[in-house]
Amino acid sequence: MFSVAALMPAPPVLVPELCGGAAESGVPDPARAAGHRPGGATGDARGIGAGAGDPRTVLRAAVLGVLAELAAAANTWTVLGTGQGQYGPDTAGTFLGYGVDVRVELGPDAADAPDPELALPVLIAGWARGAVAPGANAEVRLLPEETSARAAAAFGARLRAELDAVPESRGVLVIADGAATLTTAAPGYLDERAPAVQQRLDTALATGDRAALLDLDEELSADLVLRGRAPYQALAGLFARDDAVAAETRYQDAPFGVGYHAGLWRPA
Repeated sequence: MFSVAALMPAPPVLVPELCGGAAESGVPDPARAAGHRPGGATGDARGIGAGAGDPRTVLRAAVLGVLAELAAAANTWTVLGTGQGQYGPDTAGTFLGYGVDVRVELGPDAADAPDPELALPVLIAGWARGAVAPGANAEVRLLPEETSARAAAAFGARLRAELDAVPESRGVLVIADGAATLTTAAPGYLDERAPAVQQRLDTALATGDRAALLDLDEELSADLVLRGRAPYQALAGLFARDDAVAAETRYQDAPFGVGYHAGLWRPA
C-alpha cells in the first residue's frame, strides 16, 4: 500500500565526501531540518549562506530529514528520476566520475562490482538509502526527459495501482531539480523566463497542486533546463486518485541557481 512520497533534488553536493567532508549520520539536526524557505527558490541566493550557514549543509540537513520520514514509513522504495532505464536493489555504483570513489547501493545485497556509468539520480538514490535506511530496498525507474505530461501522469497512475496492490507499506522517492537557469551562476546561465516558471513550480509542490504540475510546458521546461518536469508530472499522476494532497515543504530555494525542493506528499 502506498504511504508517502518524499521529494528531493539531485545535486552531488548532497554527498559530504564530494565536498571534502566525511559521511554524515542519517539522523538530522531537528533545528536545521525543520524547514528552509527564505523567499522560495527565486529569492536572492546570495543571502542564504550568510543567514543560515553553508547552503550545502542546510540543504543536506533538510533532505536527510525528509528521507528519515520516508524510511520510517516504508522499507521498500520506488525512486523516480530523469533518464533512461530501471535499476533494482542489486545495483551498486560509485561517485568516482564526480571526483571521489564513494560506493552507493540500492539494496543491502547489491553486486560486488559497482557500475561506473550510473546516472546521477541512481547514484543519489543509493546515497539516500545508505544515509538513512541501509536495510531498505530501492528500485529506480527513470523517465526520459522528453516524456510528455500525459505519459508521465499515466506512469504515475500505474505505479500507484501497483503499490496499492501490495499489503506492505511502500514509499516513493522523487529525485528532481527545478529550473537550472535562475541566475547568471546557474549551470544553464540566466533565462529571464525561469523565475516565473520556478515560482509556479514552487507553489505547486508546496500546496500539492497536481494540475499545476501537469501544466508545466514541455518545450519551455527544456529551454529552462528544468529536468525534473517528467518526474514531477509522474508525481501528479501518483496522487491523481486522491481527493487532496497533504504537502509539507522542508526546503525550497536556489543557492546555486537551480531550483531545489525537499518535502513530503501524503494522500489526504
